[in-house]
Amino acid sequence: MQRSFDQIFQEVALQNLPVTFCLDRAGLTGPDGPTHHGCFDTTYMRLFPNMVVMAPGDEADVAPMLHFALNHAGPVSLRYPKASLEKIERAVAPIELGQAEVHDWGSDGVLVAYGTLFPMCVKAAEKLRQEGLEVGVINARFVKPLDRGTLLRAVEEQPFVLTIEEGTLEGGFGSALLEAANAAGLDTRNIVRLGIPDRFVEHGERPELLAELGLDVDGICRAARQAAGRPQEARAPVIRVAR
Repeated sequence: MQRSFDQIFQEVALQNLPVTFCLDRAGLTGPDGPTHHGCFDTTYMRLFPNMVVMAPGDEADVAPMLHFALNHAGPVSLRYPKASLEKIERAVAPIELGQAEVHDWGSDGVLVAYGTLFPMCVKAAEKLRQEGLEVGVINARFVKPLDRGTLLRAVEEQPFVLTIEEGTLEGGFGSALLEAANAAGLDTRNIVRLGIPDRFVEHGERPELLAELGLDVDGICRAARQAAGRPQEARAPVIRVAR
């Protein structure tokens, strides 16, 4: 897709044509390495007027999102990973343009997942609840149009809002939320962003790379504790044996 930037602009978005872009290998692709990690599409696809940009949170979102995209009157970008998708058992909310799905609201803060780290956020929230931290989870689904009603309410009401995405932080979902909150005149100091940093990520198995970048369950929990001002979970001391 990045090789087709000008075609996306002039042949599709400018003419508002009903083209659905299905972006395979979104996020980290493991051993395929930095040339194949799908890190940048959220940033460059949401630039274009008329473009709808969305990502399924889990397996249950995929078929309804594809159905929505194929019936939408304009261009749509739909991203999904090389990895198998997990499925969160729930009463799945219908796919509606620019509408997020609130899984839990919480009272001590909320995790906002854009894309396939939604199940990771659900697991992290369950772990944090066992520690006494009532953290909600929102499946954002759309970065454009952004669900300003739900997400800006979270920024106003929640002690912290932690955005999690398997894409670059520069211009990504978290940036879109910061832009919307700024435009609404909100205090954004409680917004914390997790994602892929401004560097090329090398080869490695996807779980290892997620852990390295703080995008696994433990990393999300650490970021949430820090945002909530809670002490970090104690780690076992490292014992080194002299040889």
